[in-house]
Amino acid sequence: MRFVTPVALALALALTSGAVSAPAFAAKKEEKKAGPKLNVSPDVIKALQTAQAAAEKQDFAGAKAALAEADSKAQSNDDKYQIGAIKLNASIASKDSALQSEALTQMLDSGLTPPEQAGQFNAIAADQAMQAKNYDLAIQRGEAALAAGYKAEAVQPTLAQAYFGKAGTGNGSVEPARGFNQKGLAALKAAAAASKASGQAVPAQWYQIGVGRAEAAKLPEVTEWATMAYQAEPNGQNLRTLVRLFQRANPTISNRENLDVLRVLGASDGLVIAADFTEYAEMASKTGIYGEVKSVIDKGRSKGVLNASAASDIYQAATSKIAGDKASLGSAEADAQKGANGKIAAATADAYLGYGDYAKAVSLFELAKQKGGVDADEVNTRLGIAKTLSGDNAGAKASFEAVQAGSRKQVANLWLAYLSTKGA
Repeated sequence: MRFVTPVALALALALTSGAVSAPAFAAKKEEKKAGPKLNVSPDVIKALQTAQAAAEKQDFAGAKAALAEADSKAQSNDDKYQIGAIKLNASIASKDSALQSEALTQMLDSGLTPPEQAGQFNAIAADQAMQAKNYDLAIQRGEAALAAGYKAEAVQPTLAQAYFGKAGTGNGSVEPARGFNQKGLAALKAAAAASKASGQAVPAQWYQIGVGRAEAAKLPEVTEWATMAYQAEPNGQNLRTLVRLFQRANPTISNRENLDVLRVLGASDGLVIAADFTEYAEMASKTGIYGEVKSVIDKGRSKGVLNASAASDIYQAATSKIAGDKASLGSAEADAQKGANGKIAAATADAYLGYGDYAKAVSLFELAKQKGGVDADEVNTRLGIAKTLSGDNAGAKASFEAVQAGSRKQVANLWLAYLSTKGA
């Protein structure tokens, strides 16, 4: 997929006494610098004059024939540069991109392109080579444009696409494809940085491309690209990518930790496929949060993602226990107040969180912290979740930031990423 906007070309070159005069790209538009002083062969000048006259009459076929004659008589780089300049004029007038590419190549290869135009000429040539899928030439011209000091925000995307083109769409994790993907990602990151520095918005698509390429190449920076993709476009689908990468990198997390990871998908509308809903329900079931088992399966069914028979066993098991579980919460609260530590308070808060009574959950998680004897990182994580779901984003942020270490800290960071999109 093409994701680079072609560099605009606005050039006006004219043949005067055998030399090209081109406008300089200076701060003051009225200031102009002369092009190179050329010693053009008389036969070439004659053919170019014919070409220019034909182009002025919109006879582009005649102009191209005269240019071909000039090429056949070219003897020096001066001749080649001058021919390229007239070809460029003709290509602009006739909107002939192939002729334009030929002209720029001829001028650049002559070694006579003025330094103030070398960057732009190479950038345009790089983009044209990219369009023609000549990836090596696109890279060569792009690197030359950068070396000449041309706009990185215009050149780096072309380089990225060229490297990705060389990597292809096969197995991106083996060489040389892996190396090309790495170079493409480096160019894409540089493109994003340069675009931001120039005040331009970075297309969210760039980050998605970064995620796809890093994943295909099995590069560790896939999480970095997924984070940037979510920051650029904070939706449930992009957060889901981050969650799945976290789970893959942490296969030994507990069911309780995994439940809190899946809860962020539920909060962000990142539950997409049937497996998302059933995994969430299974984690809630395994940790005894019956109200959440029911609510997540009901949600999947209401969205049409789950059918009536999906996860029916755990659904029925959970719903059969809800009435008794709810009836026990009042006495559990009283026991929590009298408890020597915060374990009963935390367990009761878990149940209230699963039933969507966030005010009660917050109160009891706070009590559990006060009494101690509990996993502080887990309690702070779940306190943050309850506060998030109750709308207390500032309080939730403080709770997640209090989580100290390990995989719990990473779980809290996922919630903080979600909260950052809500202005917290």
